[in-house]
Amino acid sequence: MSDEENGQQKTNGNGAADENSAPSIQVIGQYLKDLSFESPGAPGSLKEPGENPNLQIDINVNVVKLGEQSYESSIQLKGHATNDKGTIYMLEADYAGAFEVKNIPEDALEPILLINCPTIIYPYLRRIISDMTQEGGFPPLLLDPIDFGNLYKQRQAAEKSQGTA
Repeated sequence: MSDEENGQQKTNGNGAADENSAPSIQVIGQYLKDLSFESPGAPGSLKEPGENPNLQIDINVNVVKLGEQSYESSIQLKGHATNDKGTIYMLEADYAGAFEVKNIPEDALEPILLINCPTIIYPYLRRIISDMTQEGGFPPLLLDPIDFGNLYKQRQAAEKSQGTA
């Protein structure tokens, strides 16, 4: 009977778990796929902020299989700042990470790619957005942390309701 059949974990001889059978997620790389910032009212919008400012932020997470054990998890962010006079600025960013995922059960793979991987790369996207708005002449846009687990649950619920509709 093998070690796996009797419930024991494989070891490498010194008591440590065998690296080939342990679940792992490794960042292969992180990269900016797309970045856009437009300030159509500048320089006027820089001098006078206007009344009733409003900021709309939309975030989406996508996954693409790159190879047998590698995936790209990307965060697409769109922002539109407006006031009574019109558009203050618009921004778009697509930030991604390539991940090597080994020995993860199939039923756990989707949550890892849509929750854990975006959680790893999101702080870098936040910094890019903050820097970009500041370099555009505006106060830095400090995005709130995102609960990608909750975002995943909302996505699952929306897919389920579309399937029953």
